[in-house]
Amino acid sequence: MKKELIIAIGCDHAGTDLKDILIEYLQAKGHTLLDKGTHGHASVDYPDYAHPVATSVEQKEADMGILICGSANGVCITANKHAGIRAALCWKNEIAALARQHNDANIIGLPARFLSEEEAKACVDTFFTTDFEGGRHQARVDKIAC
Repeated sequence: MKKELIIAIGCDHAGTDLKDILIEYLQAKGHTLLDKGTHGHASVDYPDYAHPVATSVEQKEADMGILICGSANGVCITANKHAGIRAALCWKNEIAALARQHNDANIIGLPARFLSEEEAKACVDTFFTTDFEGGRHQARVDKIAC
């Protein structure tokens, strides 16, 4: 995986604080962040922010993506409607590694209500530094698209 990435990031109201923390954290590591919102705590609809992140990755404007909401289920479901997107809900460092190694995931979904700041940082660090293993996993990934 490249050291410096262009990362699209988006969230709903439940993920705003974690999004801002991760933007600062990842920019300090030399990554470029494309902030797709939201920018406040007022209730919003998560698809309005998941679609722009998925589109950025789908159209190769971003190398990878981060989506954050309360559970991360809604943002992952939404992003996975896009061709070529493999959004994985990650709540543990080991899950983030497997999402990359076995599934070639290109968007990490983080459940803001169930992760500490440190757990979220560990998950994104692992996600962005772990390579897809290919091999027997490639045939499985090839069967995902409809």
